[in-house]
Amino acid sequence: MRDRAEVVVIGAGIMGLATAYHLARDHGVRDVTVLDRSYLCSGASGRNGGGVRAQWSSETNVRLMQESLALCREFAREMGIHVWFRPGGYLFLARSEARARALEASVAVQNACGLDTRLLEPREALTLVPELSLDGVACASFHQGDGVVFPWPFVWGYADAAAKLGVEVAPFTEVVGLETKGKRIDAVVTSRGRIATHRVVLAAGAWSPEVARLAGVALPNHPHRHEICASEPLKPWLGPLVADLDTGLYFSQSMRGEIIGGISNDDVPAGLDQGSSHRFLGLYARALVERVPRLAGVGVLRQWAGCYDLTPDASPIVGRVDDVDDFFQCSGFMGHGFMMAPVVGKRLAAEIATGRDEPLFASWRLARFREGKQRAESMIIG
Repeated sequence: MRDRAEVVVIGAGIMGLATAYHLARDHGVRDVTVLDRSYLCSGASGRNGGGVRAQWSSETNVRLMQESLALCREFAREMGIHVWFRPGGYLFLARSEARARALEASVAVQNACGLDTRLLEPREALTLVPELSLDGVACASFHQGDGVVFPWPFVWGYADAAAKLGVEVAPFTEVVGLETKGKRIDAVVTSRGRIATHRVVLAAGAWSPEVARLAGVALPNHPHRHEICASEPLKPWLGPLVADLDTGLYFSQSMRGEIIGGISNDDVPAGLDQGSSHRFLGLYARALVERVPRLAGVGVLRQWAGCYDLTPDASPIVGRVDDVDDFFQCSGFMGHGFMMAPVVGKRLAAEIATGRDEPLFASWRLARFREGKQRAESMIIG
């Protein structure tokens, strides 16, 4: 492993790897080392449902995801790896009056950004998924350009492409210390040795707060276990990913036919827990069968868990911090870091290489929590 690097990226998930790839490809910064405490896809990048969507409630998120979706569609061709992109759309359901009003406002924001998202009456949703039970549903929204991908090839694709450009990717290498002098980082200390560097990108997902503390930086993030279930394969019948904003239920059908989904579950242990539970399976099964009664007899293939990286305002923390020079944050993405990684990695790489702040990250700086400028995102599912 290198003993010095121009940039060290902590976290070899899709966010860290996308940043490293764009540093090398777009800006010629190839003396980059990407570290990870475990194997590739061991964290949230390898444990998510693969949804990618532009339906959000804030203009920043909508515009970033418009660009990210375009990058996702080109990813297979650019990297030479199949990602099984399936553009079946997202169908959002709202039951409560408050959720219905929020969904209507979100659709207005999306339309203003140029998306052809449609606000639907409940009966119109049945034209998209006739098998749905719409008991209690007040309204829905749909955008055809959203879709689902297979997550792992994105991680592998970025890792391989970055390595070909000279980036060093080092799995099974845990960060145990950050050497600092005043406001400057001098080195990253790992379980395999010391790497001299003055620029560090922290993209370790739910593990980011404990790494940031090594540099004296306090992040307000906290981990939350999120579980997913996959059914036995069925004949293709489900077009869009369906999401219930009131319960957090979501489900889609993979290219192989499994029904893959999850649901909000507040009753989980605190901390970095990636174990599965019977409680989740019961919550998910009841909600899924209530929404699609025909799935009552379908067998469960497997379930797994990963960690959401939660922030107080449900928005990420991206960009440089005030207290440590050239210490860039890229965490707190709740459950949507995977889908935003292509564009966030590209734009964060530009900020690191050029020294110019990215305007679209302005509302995501860590300083917002000190300055009282939080702005919550309402379209979080799971």
